[in-house]
Amino acid sequence: MKSMIERESPERIMREMDWNLLRTFVVLAQSRSVTDAATRLRLTQPSVSTALKRLENKVGKKLIDRSPGRFELTDAGQVLYREAVDIQGSILRLSTLMRDMTDEVTGHVRLSLASHVICPLFNQVLAEFHAENPRATLTIDVFTSALAIESVTTRSASFAICLVHSRNSKLEYKRLFREYFGLFCGPPHPLFGRKNLTRADLAGHSAVSFGTDRLQDALKPVTLMRAQAELGDQIIATSSHLEEVRRMIIAGLGVGPLPLHVAARDVRDGQLWQLPPYDQTAPIDVHVVWNPRAVLNRAEKWLLDRLLQRIDETPMDQRTYR
Repeated sequence: MKSMIERESPERIMREMDWNLLRTFVVLAQSRSVTDAATRLRLTQPSVSTALKRLENKVGKKLIDRSPGRFELTDAGQVLYREAVDIQGSILRLSTLMRDMTDEVTGHVRLSLASHVICPLFNQVLAEFHAENPRATLTIDVFTSALAIESVTTRSASFAICLVHSRNSKLEYKRLFREYFGLFCGPPHPLFGRKNLTRADLAGHSAVSFGTDRLQDALKPVTLMRAQAELGDQIIATSSHLEEVRRMIIAGLGVGPLPLHVAARDVRDGQLWQLPPYDQTAPIDVHVVWNPRAVLNRAEKWLLDRLLQRIDETPMDQRTYR
């Protein structure tokens, strides 16, 4: 019988590890039960249970606590899950990297963006990317900032542009631009069109906002601005997408926060009205987030390098939008 030291030998694990077992484990870790995982994998429940047992034998650790009423990763399972997700991301990118071995820059770039990123510098870089690499392709997915960062962590996205609350030591961050949030209302609201308003005029009015408008989240400055305006405690409607927060404000559901440079056109068109405070608007930084451990294809590397270069070349005051 093999000793524990021999069973947990890194060389043996590297030599004998079966990727299909890791793939099954990733799905198990993201599921509510073995039955749920079997359905997602289109396998039988006994097959999935057997795969889990084989993997546990190979690593010499219990990975999932399946006691009655519980289906949770053990400490060892959490460590393996994080590493397995990284391995999965690398494998998914292999075919893309192999297709990319040509003189001309080709390849696909998948970006994860927070809702309604308005940044002329980013638009300029996208234009340069297409002009210089016409055969490269691009997909932009819009997520909450948390999901955008998760997509970079799992290497399913080339990089992200989003808000950042807490930093993951495995990722890299660079500020792309700073925007300032103010409070606005729409035409049906009783404060719309009124001049010389003070914060006291906002007291007690209902609010709409973003799901991350909390003291412990990325929009903390917006939360403080709302509190200082003495709006009612109840936020009656939320969305993770800026376009939908804008829609609810214009529809008169309540007072809500928007970036000043994004709302400027609607203010000119009579769709939004800015409310106090006018001189203490909330600064929010938007970052580029990427995974330095990810192996990028040439198109991804070109776009990320050019964007970081343009950031370094552009003074911060030219990347600040009020």
